Amino acid sequence: MLLCVSASHKTASFDLLERLSIHTTPIAPLIASHDECVQGAVVIATCNRFEAYVDMDEPVTAAGAVALEAAMTAIENATGVAADELTSSSRVISGDAVAEHLFAVAAGLESVVVGEGEIAGQVRRALTEARSDGTTSPELERLFQRASEAQRDVKNATALGRAGRSLVRLALDLATSRITDWSRQRVLLVGTGSYAAATLAALRDRGVTDVTVHSPSGRGEKFAHKHAIAWADRDAYPSAARMSDLIITCTTAEHHVLDAAILGGGATGAAGCPVGREGGRRLVIDLGLPRNVDPDVAGVPHTDLLDLETIRLHAPLEELQATDAARALVQDAARRFAVVGERRTLAPAVVALRSHATALLESEIERARAKGDDGRTEQALRHLMGRLLHTPTMRAHELAEQGRADAYLDALDALFGLQVDAASLSMDSPAQDDRTDLAG
Repeated sequence: MLLCVSASHKTASFDLLERLSIHTTPIAPLIASHDECVQGAVVIATCNRFEAYVDMDEPVTAAGAVALEAAMTAIENATGVAADELTSSSRVISGDAVAEHLFAVAAGLESVVVGEGEIAGQVRRALTEARSDGTTSPELERLFQRASEAQRDVKNATALGRAGRSLVRLALDLATSRITDWSRQRVLLVGTGSYAAATLAALRDRGVTDVTVHSPSGRGEKFAHKHAIAWADRDAYPSAARMSDLIITCTTAEHHVLDAAILGGGATGAAGCPVGREGGRRLVIDLGLPRNVDPDVAGVPHTDLLDLETIRLHAPLEELQATDAARALVQDAARRFAVVGERRTLAPAVVALRSHATALLESEIERARAKGDDGRTEQALRHLMGRLLHTPTMRAHELAEQGRADAYLDALDALFGLQVDAASLSMDSPAQDDRTDLAG
């Protein structure tokens, strides 16, 4: 069975999400090693969510409780967030609902800004990391691969991706109420990763030309040369910060990269404005998680702080038509994922029925040969058996889709004395492609 422990911007504060993101010990291996019944684990950690996906051996008594214990214990050991605290700020999703949830997450339906595209890459990277750690399972592989497929279907078939905007662009949209002329802004960009590149592109779209970059990790010069902008090293950084009208931080540093002390504690000149600036207010946008900016910056005179918490509160309303269409696609993909899972569960039962029938068939064919049959009896018997097995095989498909796999297993037991533990058998078998045909 599948289980997901999900803490997101919808259930948890950014303070808690920040604490969950600060860990150096990989969590998926801790989950996978908790109990031999845990088949695998994949962890997604982004600035807006922290989720642990666990695959459990279905026949285990109280499998859901064991999976939840494995996830909570691993998270607490790696991050220091107590299980009780996480429980009150998270959701536990199990069974078929896990697929629909992950598919919706990958499609951007659960993001701060509905339709944002960054999450799809983060979902793919989570699976890649789990593969590297050796913690995936056939069912988790199937789940995450289908999630990527569902995301592409939503992107191609709906306007959700076009309607949704990234956090970077939403933050700049909110800044527009404070900035009347973007071309006059002196901007300091702190960070050199993918968010920094997206931020620079969004700034240039608004007409910004004066941009300086600083990298706490020392990659600022390389980024600056690549994008034809100025850069500030460690020594020049405080001065560049004080001279800037707009500061945007987007690093993965686990400590504050900007605080009131760097800004000079709000030192002012004769006109009452921050030293080195022509006037007006300075805006600091913190896109980092963990937070890049110390909250004391909000107390610096003439400085406003815009962080992820504020951005989330101002996220625009969803475009209903695009969202509804996307959710319909996600639900259909999740239904197909569940149906295939049921079919794979019944596959051992169909194999058992065919094996039983084949044994009887071969016995009768041998008896016919012993009596001098010229092959016509054998041909007729094989044709008859194929006809007889067709309906039970198709019924396996139908009952699986209706969620009535148990009825099929009960019938095999009652009619033929075949007792098939389909769940345990399917766990032992390797992953199959979703297009596997039970009639084959």
